[in-house]
Amino acid sequence: MAELFGALKEKAPDHCVQIHDMEPKVFMAMLQFIYTDSVPETRRGEEVAMAQHLLVAADRYDLKRLKFIGEDKLCSRIRKSTAAVTLVLAEQHGCHGLKKACFAFLSSLSNLKAVMDTDGYEHLKRRCPSFHEQLLAKLDDSKRKKIGSFWCFSVQ
Repeated sequence: MAELFGALKEKAPDHCVQIHDMEPKVFMAMLQFIYTDSVPETRRGEEVAMAQHLLVAADRYDLKRLKFIGEDKLCSRIRKSTAAVTLVLAEQHGCHGLKKACFAFLSSLSNLKAVMDTDGYEHLKRRCPSFHEQLLAKLDDSKRKKIGSFWCFSVQ
């Protein structure tokens, strides 16, 4: 509210309000949602990126329904290439359901190993080091179990 109405009060009526840190197409999609209660269709291959950007915008402007829609879209589109960045977004913007869905996706050892090889995982290590530690512990536990069963098998 302060960003939009505070600037308008202080400036002349013809003054433009500049929105920083948001792509124009994301801002237009947010405006369409505000006026029509619907999210515009996105081009194939851009659904995840747009949902991520709209989630950030919705949280910034306290648009709870748009935030829920973005969270829901991201929950159904978690992939190895997007899981780490999506988990960071979930943590930063208080999306508990999305965070839970990301951890469920990462509970598969093959998914976890693949995600750890992405650039997004480097982002996760910098932004959420505690998640990195949790995921490393999970990886270590799985290795210990495999080694343990190997030793048991060897001894018998």
